[in-house]
Amino acid sequence: MATAVRGVVLVGHGGVPKDCPQELVTRLKRLEAQRRAAKMPPSQEEIELDSKIRRWPRTAETEPYQAGLETVAARLRAQLDGALFAVAYNEFCAPTLEESVEELIKKGATHIIVTTTMFTPGGSHSEVEIPEILEQLRKQYPDVVLRYAWPFDLNLVASTLAEQVKRYS
Repeated sequence: MATAVRGVVLVGHGGVPKDCPQELVTRLKRLEAQRRAAKMPPSQEEIELDSKIRRWPRTAETEPYQAGLETVAARLRAQLDGALFAVAYNEFCAPTLEESVEELIKKGATHIIVTTTMFTPGGSHSEVEIPEILEQLRKQYPDVVLRYAWPFDLNLVASTLAEQVKRYS
């Protein structure tokens, strides 16, 4: 039996760069809302706008969310005992979850755990979108084990927040 090759994907929300024209984001969100209401696939215009925003040039100054997530990712990666690792974003930023999972599979991952920085229940990204994407990826890659490390233990989240509060007390 072959040894499992572990992979981990950290999914963040994603942010819009400060220098990205707001009208692009407004148009994208309008198209997404219309598509969801009509239960239709994305239009070519929506796909192109999404890609344009996700691939917008970024720096730590223009997109501090991405810079912060990348810092967390680097520290997480160092604690994963050599597992293959990738970062993904739900929206506004590249790569997508699909792209990151595919990247790890190309590198040989056979068991991938997906986790997110979205800790609390009730969010559409963490509760709906990520599970839907993973279900599609499971169909596409039936020989790869894809697990979603969610929901979080809210006692652990509260303990982390309490430690943060103590740092400022």
